[in-house]
Amino acid sequence: MDFTTLTIKVLKMLSVAGGYGIGIILLTIIIRAAMWPLGVSQQRSMRTMQMLQPKMKAIQERYKSNPQVMQQKMMEFYKEHKFNPMAGCFPLLIQMPIFILLYSTLMSPQFISMAGDSQFLFIKRLDATMKASAGVSNDGVFGVSKYDSFMTGKTAKVYFKTDLEPIENVKIEKPNKAVEVQGTLNPGEPADFKVSLDSLNLKFSQLDQIEKAEIAVTDINTKEVENMTFVRKDGLLVSTIPTKEVKPAFHWDVFALLVLFMLTMVMSQKAMMSMNKNVNQDPAQAAMQKSMNTFMPLMLGFTFFIIPIPAGVLLYLVVSNCFQVVQTIIINKQLELEDEKKESSISDVDLANAKQIQEKG
Repeated sequence: MDFTTLTIKVLKMLSVAGGYGIGIILLTIIIRAAMWPLGVSQQRSMRTMQMLQPKMKAIQERYKSNPQVMQQKMMEFYKEHKFNPMAGCFPLLIQMPIFILLYSTLMSPQFISMAGDSQFLFIKRLDATMKASAGVSNDGVFGVSKYDSFMTGKTAKVYFKTDLEPIENVKIEKPNKAVEVQGTLNPGEPADFKVSLDSLNLKFSQLDQIEKAEIAVTDINTKEVENMTFVRKDGLLVSTIPTKEVKPAFHWDVFALLVLFMLTMVMSQKAMMSMNKNVNQDPAQAAMQKSMNTFMPLMLGFTFFIIPIPAGVLLYLVVSNCFQVVQTIIINKQLELEDEKKESSISDVDLANAKQIQEKG
C-alpha cells in the first residue's frame, strides 16, 4: 500500500464524523497535536536565541576578522548554553513531507473519483484549484478541452471470452501512459480511447482470452473521472465516450480560502512575535523580523495564486495556522512560568546567602 492510498484510508475513516472537510480538519489537529513537543522545543529555542542575541553579536563583532575563530567561539558558546540553533527548524522540516503528501493525495485519481466533488462550508469542491475546469465525474460524458491528457486508474476489472471468472483489481502498468486518445480530441464530439493489452499485468495466456475490461479514466486537466468499458479489438482495448467542452473558470471560494490562509499566517506570526516582547532584542534584528512577517504571507499567497493548490490543502494550512496561534499562546505562558520559577529560585538562593547587617549600638 502506497502513502497516497494510506492517506485516503485515514481521511475516509476520519470523515465519518461529518464529511471529508471534517476529516482534513481532524487529520490536521492530530498531526499538530503529535508535534506539540517539537513546538515547545521550537519556541524555547527561539526564546533562548533572542535572549542570547546580544552576546552572540558581541562574539561576531570581536572575531569578525577571523571567521574560523569566530565559528569556533560560537560553537563553544552554543555548547556552554546548551543551545541548538537548528532546533527551531525541525517542525517545519517535518511538516513539508506532510504538505506534499496531502497535496498529492487530493490531486490523485483515487481521491477525485471517491470524494473529489465533496463540499465543505463555502468550499464547493475540495479538489478544486483557483483557476481550473472541473467536470462531473461518472455521468457518462467527458468534459474536455482540446489539449487535455488522460490517465487510467491503478487497476482494472477484466472479463474473458471463455468460462474464466472475471478478475478484479488487475494492475495497470504505468497508468499515466496506459491510455491514449485515437485521432484528434474535439470537444463536443465522441472521443475514442485505446489501451494496450500489454498494460495489463496478466499472463500471456490470459491476455489472449480477454474480451473486455472496465477501467476508470481520469482527465488530468479537469480531474474528472469516468468509468469506461473497453472492448477487445486485435491487440488493443478500445472505448468511445461522448464529450462536451469545458472552459477554465475562476473559483472564488478557493480564492477566499487563500485570503483566509494569509490572514491566519499573519496572526500566527504576530503570536510568535509577542513571545519576544519581554526580551531585549537587537533593533535591527527586530526590524528585519517584522519585515519578514509582512513579506512571507504575501510571498506565499502569490505563490499559491500561481501554483494550483487544491482547496483541501489550503484548508489544512488554515487549520494548521489557527492551531499554531493557540499553541504559541499556551506554550508562551508555560515558558513565562518557567522563567518566573527560575528567577524565584535564584532570588531565594541570593537571600539565603546574603549577609545580615547588624545595627551598631
